[in-house]
Amino acid sequence: MKTRYSFGGDEHIFVEMDEEMSLDAFFKALTMSKAVRAADIDGVTEVCPANASFQVKFDPDRISPEEMLARLKAFEDEAGTATKRLDTRIIEIPVYYQDPWTHETLMRFRERHQDPSGTDLDYAARINGFDSAAEFITAHHSAPWFVSMVGFVAGLPFLYQLVDRDRQLQVPKYLRPRTDTPKHTVGYGGCFSCIYSVRGAGGYQMFGITPMPIYDPEQSVSYLKDFMVFFRPGDIVKWKPIDRAEFDRITAEVAANRYSPRIREVSFDLDDFKADIDGTNARLMEALHGD
Repeated sequence: MKTRYSFGGDEHIFVEMDEEMSLDAFFKALTMSKAVRAADIDGVTEVCPANASFQVKFDPDRISPEEMLARLKAFEDEAGTATKRLDTRIIEIPVYYQDPWTHETLMRFRERHQDPSGTDLDYAARINGFDSAAEFITAHHSAPWFVSMVGFVAGLPFLYQLVDRDRQLQVPKYLRPRTDTPKHTVGYGGCFSCIYSVRGAGGYQMFGITPMPIYDPEQSVSYLKDFMVFFRPGDIVKWKPIDRAEFDRITAEVAANRYSPRIREVSFDLDDFKADIDGTNARLMEALHGD
């Protein structure tokens, strides 16, 4: 990896670890961005992490761009020797695949899609070499996912699948974006899955929907009272397929402020993961469901 530094006007520096997403690039970006925050540098007003990069906003009247750049490069040297271990949490997210709401929406926008004759799941299954949408759905939920960034739209997580490169699912975005996407849609674009935190335009393929709110600016949802955004970079997600009855049950529990997501504290070590991917994922699943 060769880190690239770019100035954005007089007040921003963009730091890119690699042009392609990888867990190594993510961990280096996360380590550096955390170090910038912890250093409490006079003049730094914001640090925004992304998939394999981050951006720093600073006041050039308090710290010069050249000094800011030098400080960041020093953090890179430290990040190269830092441990690749993360204390985080694994979260179970219920998903109603092939739901009626995303199906109705995707059918309204078939002229913008690569394959107007089928559904988004049909297309995703075919180009990834699966015989059916059901097989693709199994591949989507069978392994955990890493939240590599939160943003673009408030509260929206980008999720990267914790499997080796040969098993990575990849699906291009729509040829032209839709003007509508249901809130809480589970989507897919490139190598990233996501959850649409609000209703709005979008170009990711639509696979299903979750009844679990992930963004609440009013902070009325029971598990979002401390902070309006549920996800944070480094979270690990396991999709749980549910049917319509379970979707309706969880929706009612959320409305009554009785719903609590299944969350467990875990440690994730990147070197251990690369040495034994399936074994690491099995241990994560055991931690999620063990009581």
